[in-house]
Amino acid sequence: MNAPLPVASFLSSLRDPFTAGTLFDHLPDIVYFIKDRAGRYLEANETLVHRCGVTQKADVIGRTPSQLFGADFGEHYEEQDRTVLEHGRSLVNLLEMHMYKNRHVGWCLTTKLPLYDKCNAIIGLVGVSQDLKMPDVSSEDFQHIAAAIAVAQDNLSATTTVANMAEAAKMSEYQLDRRMKRVFGISTGEWLLKTRLSVARHRLVETDLPIAAIALEVGYADQSSFARQFRQTIGLPPLQFRKLASRRHGES
Repeated sequence: MNAPLPVASFLSSLRDPFTAGTLFDHLPDIVYFIKDRAGRYLEANETLVHRCGVTQKADVIGRTPSQLFGADFGEHYEEQDRTVLEHGRSLVNLLEMHMYKNRHVGWCLTTKLPLYDKCNAIIGLVGVSQDLKMPDVSSEDFQHIAAAIAVAQDNLSATTTVANMAEAAKMSEYQLDRRMKRVFGISTGEWLLKTRLSVARHRLVETDLPIAAIALEVGYADQSSFARQFRQTIGLPPLQFRKLASRRHGES
């Protein structure tokens, strides 16, 4: 039996080096893309095409995030890309919320990795964003962590911590973390962050409450730390997000 080809030789022998794109077309809960050194899309799957509100991949290829999503969110994605393209830093399982032009809003885990040529120079990046799964509330794991979830949902102030949640569930933080990952796909700390910012997003869109009051309600002692975390996770500062959401609502 012949020895298997090295991966690089195998890939270079393929008729279509972007066959993976076709594979990801069949995974509706995953956004897949490849970008060049300038941050322009070279490849995208159908999920990304659909969520951007365009009709075909040709509408995505060759464009930058700002051209595709608008300056508001595009600049945030391009900032991430520069971290990978200019510094060679991988972004792995980054919890963030995406808002698309077709009004799809969802939480996902994003990973972006640099791509190198034969001279070890960065020539682009490859990335995926996987939607967070909906929990199975009938599962045994969910029943074990239900008390912890209730504690957090009933009070998102700064006094609610991972330690409080573990105490409510009568287990260690490590045990709670394992069950949370099985149920939600993220750690307890990530779930708590997601829950806080989801409530904050709704308050920004549905109410006229001052940002400082919203920050306090969801567990941030000061507005600046809330704004910093909100921008890092969602892509925009709270005030800019509120204005954009209001503008989009007016267009609908």
